[in-house]
Amino acid sequence: MTTDDGTVAGLGEFGLIRTVTESRRQPDSTLLGPGDDAAILSAPDRRVVATTDMLVQGVHFRLDWSTPEQVGRKAVAVNLADVAAMGAVPTTVLVALGCPGDTPASLVTELVDGMWAEANRAGVGVSGGDLVRAEELVVSVTALGDLGGRPPVTRSGARPGDIVAVHGRLGWAAAGLAVLSRGFRSPVNVVNAQRVPEPDYTAGPAAAGAGATSMIDISDGLLADLGHVAEASGVGIDVRTDQVGVPRRLTEVGTALGADPLRWVLTGGEDHALAATFPPFAELPDGWRRIGAVTVPDSGLTVDGEPYHEESGWEHWR
Repeated sequence: MTTDDGTVAGLGEFGLIRTVTESRRQPDSTLLGPGDDAAILSAPDRRVVATTDMLVQGVHFRLDWSTPEQVGRKAVAVNLADVAAMGAVPTTVLVALGCPGDTPASLVTELVDGMWAEANRAGVGVSGGDLVRAEELVVSVTALGDLGGRPPVTRSGARPGDIVAVHGRLGWAAAGLAVLSRGFRSPVNVVNAQRVPEPDYTAGPAAAGAGATSMIDISDGLLADLGHVAEASGVGIDVRTDQVGVPRRLTEVGTALGADPLRWVLTGGEDHALAATFPPFAELPDGWRRIGAVTVPDSGLTVDGEPYHEESGWEHWR
C-alpha cells in the first residue's frame, strides 16, 4: 500500500505511471501506447532507425542549472538528433527513468512534460518506457525513425572532393557551460543553449534528399565528430575557420570570461547541430553552410590545412 505524500515512493510505481501517461494524446503512428508489454507502431519503411542515449544527473545535467522540464526536453532532443543524422524522420521515443524514492512526483511530471514538448516539436509522441528505483536521477531515451524508402546516410560515405557543411549552431552550448561553471546565469540565450539543444529535425532528411554522402550529429564537438567521419570513410577532412566563423555573441562572452570562442565552436559539444558531406557541385539545402572539404584518403583531420593538436572534443572516461 502506498501513501501519496508527493514523492515517487508515495505514489508507487503504477501510480506514477498513471500520472505521467494519462491524458497524453499519441500520434496516429502509435497504434498501441503505454499500458501493455510493448508499444506497437506503424512502420511504412521496413528499415527502422533506432538509437538510445542516457543522461545521468551530475554528468549530463544539474538540477541547480536546469529545470526538470529542460532536462526532459534535452533527453529527447539528443536522441532525435541522432535519428535526423541518419537522414530519417522521427517516429517515436521510449523512456526509461530511474530515481530515488524520495524524488518529488512533481519533478517527474515536469520532466515528462519536457519530454512530450520536445517530442511534439518533432511531430512524435512518447509511446512507452520503464520506471525503476535508482540512487541518482537517470534518464534513458530510445528514439526510432523512418527512412521513407531512402538508404541511410552513414558516417562512412564521404569521398575526396566532397563539400563539408553544417546545419545549426556551434559552440553555444560550450559557452553556456563556461558561463554556468563560473556561477553566472546570463546571457540567457547562451546559458539556455547548454540547458536545451534545439536541433532542426528536418535538416537531416533534407540533406539526405539533396544527396549527402555522410552525416553525423555533433554531440562531442565539431572536430571530434568530423574525425569520426574521416576515420569511417577513410578520408581526410579540412575545416576552414574563416568559413566556420564565430558568432558575435560568443565573442562577447569569450572576452568577458577570458576564453577563446573559436575553441568553443571547434570543440564544444552538446549543440547537436548536424555535419554532412555533399558531392562537389551539390546545391546545399536551406540552412546548410559550407565549412570545409574532404581531402585525400587517410590524411586525417586538419584545420586550415594544418594538423590540430589540441583536444578535439568530449570523450567519456578520458
